[in-house]
Amino acid sequence: MSDTGRTGGASPARRVGARDRDSEGRARNARPRDGLGRPLPYGAAGVDRQPEGVVRTPDASVTEAQALLDEGKPFHAHEVFEDAWKSGPEEERALWRGLAQLAVGLTHTARGNVTGGVRLLRRGAGAVEEWASARARWQPYGMDLAGLVAWARELAETVEHDGRPVDARERAPRLREP
Repeated sequence: MSDTGRTGGASPARRVGARDRDSEGRARNARPRDGLGRPLPYGAAGVDRQPEGVVRTPDASVTEAQALLDEGKPFHAHEVFEDAWKSGPEEERALWRGLAQLAVGLTHTARGNVTGGVRLLRRGAGAVEEWASARARWQPYGMDLAGLVAWARELAETVEHDGRPVDARERAPRLREP
């Protein structure tokens, strides 16, 4: 979940030799990406990336991430959660980081990386559960944290048992209670 490999912000990527670099010379991969964030060949039609470093309200972050999850784009949803974790209040960072881990776990399971996906789903579920347990049933921004934890653990069990990739759109979680 580092910034490498992402474009956006004030430093657009440019090709320098065999590597893409931003205007400050930092490595940035400008290759187009598919809906699960996998790099495509240069010149291929890709999916628009989430802009980097966007400061949103927490409600806007949840709404945007849910829309991306519903579209089968958990990689992009993780970037929204990552922005919230980096720009939000210190006391909420563990929550947003846990949500980002859940989105990346779904990304990996959809890509077929069963081991990595299961590990991230469980790590994210633990982080969200730990954060929520310290706040006595507070459901921040209308999110169903207990439901998300249950979703992640059930998906991890299913993927671990079946050993097959999942459809990210079909297995997308509901962030808020219906």
